[in-house]
Amino acid sequence: MRTPIIAGNWKMNKTPAEAVAFVNAIKDNLAPYTAVERVVCPPYVALPGVADALKGTEIAVGAQDVHWEEDGAFTSQIAPAMLEGLVKYVIIGHSETRAYQGVSDEMVNKKVKAALAHGLHPIIACGESLEINEAGGTRSFVEKQIRAAFADIPASDLANIVVAYEPIWAIGTGKSASAELANEIIGSIRVILEDIYGADVANAMRIQYGGSVKPANMVEYMSQPHIDGALVGGASLKEDAFVDLVRLANEAKGLS
Repeated sequence: MRTPIIAGNWKMNKTPAEAVAFVNAIKDNLAPYTAVERVVCPPYVALPGVADALKGTEIAVGAQDVHWEEDGAFTSQIAPAMLEGLVKYVIIGHSETRAYQGVSDEMVNKKVKAALAHGLHPIIACGESLEINEAGGTRSFVEKQIRAAFADIPASDLANIVVAYEPIWAIGTGKSASAELANEIIGSIRVILEDIYGADVANAMRIQYGGSVKPANMVEYMSQPHIDGALVGGASLKEDAFVDLVRLANEAKGLS
């Protein structure tokens, strides 16, 4: 069985002090749910404090992005070596970085390769706009993103990669894809991975859903056979909500 993974993407929220206080408040409450992988992804400036606060726990830390170059004149960017030993995961290709920072499919692929080379575990985000969705182009658009992201990535690396399907129209809008639709698209992603790597590798891949996930709809998503967790935005910033998401994931997958 694939281990569910719930990752909180804090985006540009919480000061370093607030971030440390938050993880200190939730870490004991998250401790019982060892069958679910728990990840928090604070802003860069909060990573050292959060990582230190979570030492000795099984809660993983992730970064929100990474550059593909080792160093150089890339003002505001973070090199993969700067994250080594500090985080386990790194989100790559989130729609906000694609929209606001011009991250392309080719860049996503380069970031994934750089992350893997430094022992980091990519969470590769993909997803379509409302216009593409309403035009019936979701599957072909997501397939393009997935094939580009995994170009020249060997099958041996896939155990260290998570995919997150996040329809852009559902991120932070209060709208969410139905559990059935999310499961259908995530199932189609698994078919694409099967075409590239074979059934065994594709069936072992963990694929999350993201987009206005909250405790009220968590069980619906986690009850779907292809959905292995959630990449959570707003709800991950609230102590009780994030703990509830992990608990519900644990219960929905029959792990309680």
